[in-house]
Amino acid sequence: MHSRLYSILLVFLAGTFMPLQVIAYETAITKEIGSVDVTHNGQKVTIMRNQDTENTVDPAYAKTSRKCPPFCIQPVKLAEGVETIAELEMLDYLQRSSAGDQTILVIDSRTPDWVRNGTIPGSINLPWTELKQGAGADPFTIADILEKKFGAQSLEGLWDFSNAKTLVLFCNGMWCGQSPNNIRTLLKFGYPAHKLKWYRGGMQNWHILGLTVVK
Repeated sequence: MHSRLYSILLVFLAGTFMPLQVIAYETAITKEIGSVDVTHNGQKVTIMRNQDTENTVDPAYAKTSRKCPPFCIQPVKLAEGVETIAELEMLDYLQRSSAGDQTILVIDSRTPDWVRNGTIPGSINLPWTELKQGAGADPFTIADILEKKFGAQSLEGLWDFSNAKTLVLFCNGMWCGQSPNNIRTLLKFGYPAHKLKWYRGGMQNWHILGLTVVK
C-alpha cells in the first residue's frame, strides 16, 4: 500500500461543499474520496474500502440463491416519491448526520440477529417489527418512535410530519424485505415520501465494495 499522504480537499458532493480528508489509499472510494469519517455510538469511525486487493466478500453475503419467499428481489422503485440511493449518496447522508445535521437519520431496518453480524457505521437499528402492528408492535411504541425518534407531532389524533426527519433506510440488500417493510409502513402512516430514502444495495453491496462495517 502506498504511504499515506494527508491533505484536505473540498469536494462537491450531493450538492453540498463538504471538507473531506483524502488519504492516498491504494483502493479509494472514488478518485476524490479516500475515506469518510462518521460517528457511531459516540465514537469516530472511518469508512473506507478494504485495502487488501485480494480480499473477497464475506461468506454471509456470497449466496446467490436464497429462497423466495421470503428473500425475493425487490424493485428499484418502492413507491412514488421515495428515492432509491446508492453508496455515495449514503456516505453523504452519513457524513451530514455525523456532522450534526439532526434532520437526517440513517436506519438499519433489520432484526437484531442480522445486525449482530455488522452494520453500516453511523446508522441506528430500528427493526421493521417495531413499526408494524402485524409483526407485534403496539400502537404506543409506534407513536413513541414517530415522535421521539423521527420528530413527527401528534395533533388531535392526526400526524403532522412537517418537521419530521429525512429517513435513510437499508437492510441486507436487493433480496431483503425488511427496509421495504419499514418504508411501506411509514407511508401508510402518512410519512412524506420525499423524506424517505432507500439504499437498495444494503449490506450486500456494502460488503461487495469492501466498505467498513462495525459490530
